[in-house]
Amino acid sequence: MGRDLKSKQAIYLKAILFIVILIISVILNIITDELKIRIFSIILIVWSSARIYYFMFYVIENYVDKEFKFSS
Repeated sequence: MGRDLKSKQAIYLKAILFIVILIISVILNIITDELKIRIFSIILIVWSSARIYYFMFYVIENYVDKEFKFSS
């Protein structure tokens, strides 16, 4: 289907874009009163939060920096 990203800059750009989606969705959820938009923004908040979590605890360790080990 698609190829894996090899560029560290592209991987970090993808993470930044997930954060931007999260921030815009939170703002949209706060300022709107329409139910459909709020439901859609909540879905985007959950989705982008999960992707950021995956990035922080899996992608960095396995794709970006092989020497970095997260200790919980």
